[in-house]
Amino acid sequence: MLEIAPGELGRAVLELGMRGGLLHKKYKVYLDHVGMAHVPEDYEDRLAEMFPGAFKHLRLLALDPYDLALSKLERNLQRDRDDVLHLARTVPLDLEVLKDRYQKELRWQLGKPEREDLTLQLWIETIEGEKPKQ
Repeated sequence: MLEIAPGELGRAVLELGMRGGLLHKKYKVYLDHVGMAHVPEDYEDRLAEMFPGAFKHLRLLALDPYDLALSKLERNLQRDRDDVLHLARTVPLDLEVLKDRYQKELRWQLGKPEREDLTLQLWIETIEGEKPKQ
């Protein structure tokens, strides 16, 4: 769960929805709060609604593909690299947009930006290596 609600409201929802909370008891579904990944600065402007109109009191929002990819940069586990490669194959990702968004909206937030610079460069090289030869 990536929290986009104001702090107090987010805590209230999490309290209601945690394991053993009222929502869990009633609907048998619970929320887990996980450590937040860094996401590009203006990600909220690019959120896309999933299943619009399908629920009466719930809106599910998804990160755009570039923000999703960049949210995986710091952790950089094998599954993160696999996810980014899948996005690059299926979206497909424009690597210039990815680099630009990283430089303008994410890099300044990171604790070790030089390390993440290298990670992003390795991801880009891997993605470019996947492209068919012209």
